[in-house]
Amino acid sequence: MTAFRTFRRPAAIALLGVASIGLAACSSSERPKADLAAAQVSTIGVNSYLWRAALEAVSFAPLLQADSNGGVIVTDWYANPSNPAERVKMTVSILDTDLRADALRVSASRQVDQGGSWVDAPVQAVTVQKLEDIILTKARELRRQAISN
Repeated sequence: MTAFRTFRRPAAIALLGVASIGLAACSSSERPKADLAAAQVSTIGVNSYLWRAALEAVSFAPLLQADSNGGVIVTDWYANPSNPAERVKMTVSILDTDLRADALRVSASRQVDQGGSWVDAPVQAVTVQKLEDIILTKARELRRQAISN
C-alpha cells in the first residue's frame, strides 16, 4: 500500500504541474483578434469605432465639447468658405457600447445671414441622415480593419 501511495504522489504532482502550465497559458494578456474587433468595444464609455468615426466626420468644424465617457460631440458654428452666409452647428450623441445604427443620434442647427444677423433656418432631414450614414460607414470600416489586422 505504501508503494502505491508513493507512486500516486509524484503522478499527482506532475499532473498538477501540467495543469498549472495550461492555466498559465489561459491567463495570457493576448486576446484573439476577433475579440478585439468585437462590435462592443467600450474602453472609453461608448463604442470606440463610432466615437472615432464621429470625430473624423465632424473634424472640419471646430469642437466645443468632446466627452468620450458621455458620448457627446458638439461642434461650434461652421461656415463653409464657399457659402459664408450660412453656418451649421452639430451635435453627435453615441448612446450605446454596441456598433448599431440606433446607438447614434445626430442633430444639426443651421443659420443664415440676413442683413448682418444670424437667423435660424430649417435643416433638411436628409442632411442629418447623410451624416449618420457617413459615421456608421466609417465605424464599420474601422471595425473591419481591426479584424483584418
